[in-house]
Amino acid sequence: MKKLLYIPILLLAAACSDKPKDKATELAELKKQQAEINDKITKLQAEGGTTDSAKTADVSVYKIEAKSFSNYVEIQGKVDAEENVTAYPQAQGIITAIYVRPGQRVSRGQTLVQLDNSVLKQQLLQAQAQVELSSTLFQRQKNLWDQKIGTEVQFLQAKTNLQTTQKQYDALKQQAALYTIKSPINGSVELMDLKLGQAAGPGTTGINIVNDNSLKAKANVPESYAGSVRTGNTVKVVFPDAKDSITAKINFAGKAIDPISRSFPVEVKLPSRSSLRPNMTAVLKIADYTNANAISIPIKAIQQSEAGDYVYINVNGVAKRIAITEGKISNGSAEIKTGLKAGDEVIVDGAADIEEGDKVRVLQGIK
Repeated sequence: MKKLLYIPILLLAAACSDKPKDKATELAELKKQQAEINDKITKLQAEGGTTDSAKTADVSVYKIEAKSFSNYVEIQGKVDAEENVTAYPQAQGIITAIYVRPGQRVSRGQTLVQLDNSVLKQQLLQAQAQVELSSTLFQRQKNLWDQKIGTEVQFLQAKTNLQTTQKQYDALKQQAALYTIKSPINGSVELMDLKLGQAAGPGTTGINIVNDNSLKAKANVPESYAGSVRTGNTVKVVFPDAKDSITAKINFAGKAIDPISRSFPVEVKLPSRSSLRPNMTAVLKIADYTNANAISIPIKAIQQSEAGDYVYINVNGVAKRIAITEGKISNGSAEIKTGLKAGDEVIVDGAADIEEGDKVRVLQGIK
């Protein structure tokens, strides 16, 4: 531009060297020449610009820090209870009493339902009377034997009779217990559709009990991840419906591949939370790769060309193009294997509109 500015000065000098003209005419000619020169300057600037007109772009940058980077496998699963059982009676009978209702918390061994065992009750009373009589006779015979009165055979017969009647009584008590439905675990009654007078029997009429204080997340992982997903891997479990999540470890990863689904099961123990329920949807984000000291940047900062991927970094207010090699990609970030280092300011927003050597003005830093 400075060379072009010499043109009006030369023309003015040439004009002064001509013979004197009318001042009005001379002024008009000079204005015309000036307008023509300005038009030429504008056209030259539009066509190629000049070395004094460098472009300045507004950008945002991401300052690199070495930190942990993990790649995640995302699998959909569900919440299940460690203890989820159905309690059945062990004998056939008519329901005579129901002691619980759906939603009620119960304890291990608690009687939930009673079936008709009236005949056994009578047999139990008779057996109890026999035990009491046998016990009395044995005690008397023992006292005599201790005084060297009577024979050893009489003492042994009394002892054997007591043992026999006691065993008969115990057997009847065990048989009577078969006419009850008892809770095998601590938990809450989830499903029960029983009525008084209803016939109940083994495997046909039961009560579903769930221990909601002992939950786990279950999922099936594709066979392709068998080499990277194992017991001990960190996993983030997200519960979309409960708007909740936890970070835990895989406590079980199956060794065998299912021949039909070509997958293997994994389980994660869950803490006790009121928001979690069995059969709730759970999304498992399993960390199958972790680099504790990684260089990573936002994916949208990466540009592509035939020669390979690259980014622009801010060097003292000037854009510099850097070729990179990518590693794993996760959660909108890419691990960078080569090309960048901690402390570099990678241009993110505005990177697509600049070229190497352009001036940049940082408006915002990205964390």
